[in-house]
Amino acid sequence: MFRKNKHGIQIKSAEQIAKMRAAGLVVGRTLDLLRRSVEPGMTPLDLDAIAEKAIRDEGAIPSFKGYQGFPATICASVNQEVVHGIPTDARPLRDGDIISIDCGAILDGWHGDSAVTVPVGEVDPKLLELIRVTEESMWAGIRALKVGAHLSDIGHQVERYVRSQGRYGIPQEYGGHGIGTEMHMDPWVANHGKPGRGPKLEAGMCLAIEPMVNLGTDQTRVLADDWTVVTQDGKASAHFEHSVAVTAEGPLVLTALDGGKERLATT
Repeated sequence: MFRKNKHGIQIKSAEQIAKMRAAGLVVGRTLDLLRRSVEPGMTPLDLDAIAEKAIRDEGAIPSFKGYQGFPATICASVNQEVVHGIPTDARPLRDGDIISIDCGAILDGWHGDSAVTVPVGEVDPKLLELIRVTEESMWAGIRALKVGAHLSDIGHQVERYVRSQGRYGIPQEYGGHGIGTEMHMDPWVANHGKPGRGPKLEAGMCLAIEPMVNLGTDQTRVLADDWTVVTQDGKASAHFEHSVAVTAEGPLVLTALDGGKERLATT
């Protein structure tokens, strides 16, 4: 039922990609709601409750909740937190914060996974630029998803864009992944590296492209909760992600409400 290529990467049929698109739209709509909900005084736990209700109201299941023991529907990473922040009500969001929200949902056995970084109130221009650079680097990586391209071309384009914008850190140990009947599948997708390496991309591959970019060093550490990753130097980090299908016509962004048409039309 689930075909894999010689590298063990799941290859989806057109019908299966359509099911992934449905799951992706649940995630896309949920993140759109969360983006509009963020404001000073809210807590990450408030956002988590909004996310869980939105996902379940669409007949889907939060894919993060219970995954390897993770206790929440979203990952909520504030300021120097890179990824995997656990939502709590210990500290309300403040004017000037940035928050990265990572969200996943399962619909009819298929996964969608996406992330955005959102400014809270009035934010330092340096942080707004960090957010912009990170999001643009994701789209640079997504544009590399063409039949016949190599897997490493994705990370090369992510890194190339980030390096062209200034001195930023790209955590080397975190990256994207295959996605389909499981949230995390082969292959791992680096956010750095040389082009022309690794498996060739085929129509039917589905990958989550997710750059994380730090304002300072690329060095990170994991907090005592065994989940939250923070920057070693305490400077801010941003994170964006989309689940994307490789098709003969180019990339289809499964978690973007418009399929990625607007952003992929720009160079």
